[in-house]
Amino acid sequence: MKRIFISDLHLDGYRKDLTRAFTQFLSEQCQTINELYILGDFFELWLGDDDQSPLNNEVIEALSSLPCDVFIMHGNRDFLIGKAFCNAAGAKLLPDPYPIILGDQPALLMHGDSLCTRDEEYMKARTLLRSDAFQQDFLSKQMQERKIIAEQIRGKSQKVSREKAEDIMDVTPEEVTKVMNQAKTSILVHGHTHRPAVHEVDLHFGPGTRYVLGDWHTSTQFLRADGSDLELVKYVF
Repeated sequence: MKRIFISDLHLDGYRKDLTRAFTQFLSEQCQTINELYILGDFFELWLGDDDQSPLNNEVIEALSSLPCDVFIMHGNRDFLIGKAFCNAAGAKLLPDPYPIILGDQPALLMHGDSLCTRDEEYMKARTLLRSDAFQQDFLSKQMQERKIIAEQIRGKSQKVSREKAEDIMDVTPEEVTKVMNQAKTSILVHGHTHRPAVHEVDLHFGPGTRYVLGDWHTSTQFLRADGSDLELVKYVF
């Protein structure tokens, strides 16, 4: 079983270079694999499945033409991706977290933002934005109003992030250990932090490994899995 895991592309209609890099990546890396996993923040903003932007339609066309199975997980930027988009793209929407088997080892897939528990302000905002009440109200609005609201939220988030200590916006080590122990998984794969690396984790039942995927704005690194052989790979475009 050959798999590829990516996250944090932050595709944006204003960054056509990223869209070209993504379609190039699909052509170069995803034609002979079995499964492609996109672990959140695929898009910089997602206003709803009814947003028929050129970017969204181009991505649907690119994904639906792949010979492999495609899986998508929500991120903190695109948590409104729904079944309509996934059906059009030929993809399956995964819950976060999601357990799988890599080789013969239990693994857990996450976007990663729920691991950043030291950022209490963000965790409160996350709960609000993921609520059914907020999402139903947001999607009931006209597309232009949604865009204005989303830009306001993003602007505030970026301003607040610049004022926070770096370690607060990274994962909480104790939360990582807790999640892996509870899931009885020796492998964790996630994105969100934009800090690609491979970390060893001490678990109740033995050693574990945490693979952090890179974002596509600063350090494009993806995880390649061929059976139980896992490798964090840098992609240059």
